[in-house]
Amino acid sequence: MCILLGMANFSFDIVSDYDKAEMTNVFEQTKRELDSRYDFKGTSASIDWVDADKTGFKIIGDSQYQLDSIIEIIRKKLAAREQSQKLLDVTKEPVTSNLKMTWEVPFKKGLDQEKAKKITAKIREDLPKVKTQIQGEEVRVTSSSKNDLQDAMAILRAEDFDFPLSFTNFR
Repeated sequence: MCILLGMANFSFDIVSDYDKAEMTNVFEQTKRELDSRYDFKGTSASIDWVDADKTGFKIIGDSQYQLDSIIEIIRKKLAAREQSQKLLDVTKEPVTSNLKMTWEVPFKKGLDQEKAKKITAKIREDLPKVKTQIQGEEVRVTSSSKNDLQDAMAILRAEDFDFPLSFTNFR
């Protein structure tokens, strides 16, 4: 990185990730609500982790209606904890066996090249003075102005990407 004479450079990284602690809270709150709701009494409605690493939810119910109700509860819990609902990958089809439906909903994580290019293109289009650099699964954003960086964050928050964004490593 070149440092221009007397000019401070500020930066932050854009990542697509989720907070495991927050997801654990969402999981626990959803589980409690399922246990207490009258309309789920005596049914197979439940939530579990997809795997030991907590990379997604496994939702179990008697019908598609129940699965949809449970995902709605999860979305409300995410919103209450200010977590992006976009981290839920609901593209997998539920599997039916033994009169139960199981829906694996993994969490989206990581920026591939295509997503990173969408982000850098948006910043270049709106803020030509701000520099962007794709570094693996993250995008580094650099500027001599903190205000420009805050503008970049505001623009990205307003843009409706189909994946979650987080901002880290402010310098």
